[in-house]
Amino acid sequence: MLEASELILNADNSIYHLNLLPEDISDTIIVVGDQNRVGQVSKYFDIIEVKKEKREFYTHTGVLNGKRITALSTGIGADNIDIVLNELDALVNIDFATRTIKKDFKQLKIVRIGTSGSVQPDIPVDSFVLGEYALGFDGVMHYYENDGILEPEFSKAFVEYTAWSEKKPWPYLVKSDDSLRAQLSSNRIRYGVTVTNSGFYGPQGRILRLSLQDNSLIDKLTTFEYEDRRITNMEMESSAIYGLSKLLGHQAVSLNCIIANRVSGEFSKTPLKTIDSLIQYTLEKLTTD
Repeated sequence: MLEASELILNADNSIYHLNLLPEDISDTIIVVGDQNRVGQVSKYFDIIEVKKEKREFYTHTGVLNGKRITALSTGIGADNIDIVLNELDALVNIDFATRTIKKDFKQLKIVRIGTSGSVQPDIPVDSFVLGEYALGFDGVMHYYENDGILEPEFSKAFVEYTAWSEKKPWPYLVKSDDSLRAQLSSNRIRYGVTVTNSGFYGPQGRILRLSLQDNSLIDKLTTFEYEDRRITNMEMESSAIYGLSKLLGHQAVSLNCIIANRVSGEFSKTPLKTIDSLIQYTLEKLTTD
């Protein structure tokens, strides 16, 4: 039996941070960083059955084209993903009444819809990128037993190529789910390795008033290649989503619209329109294929 300090429930028996009951979510979950983006997803639902919120975690569950879907905001960063993925899994695979793990495992489909910056000159603003792999600089997966889900040879090659500082977390590579990736693919999508950073400014090579440990980070990301795999874009959540989903037995894919190109210095003139287009694309793929 899981102790009260480990599986933390609210007074209404909902999971602690997300404030959700097992019946509040579907088995297909769209995760977004921005809480305001939840409504941008659910406005396309035919009906909305559930609306709940706590802190930065907003949840809408409804039906589109006969399929039940949940839209959930995670907030920013891989640390929040550690909360969200563990609590989503608990909602479907732990019996809250007995505080025990259920005998019958339930698998979730988890699709991130996010914004991102390209590090390749041929991936322009307003394009869509699906991270076939996620390369994590966040360190979250090193707190878990992760044998068998990572690709250490890629990480080793990346560390050597970039002269990666030993003071930083060791980069780890995780692959997206093959079947879910196939479901969401089309000729509109570009593919590659999505980097997950632990911050927005220094960790992504941005300079405002502080000096960086590595001024050439963006150039290294742009030019690194290993076994025909190159880094395409940067954001702040995908690696933890992929890693935790793999460990927990769920399917996960991250779709990002490119709103900045770090090589050319461009920023999208219509970011909201691009995000909305990706939302519609994702919902169509999840409900009609």
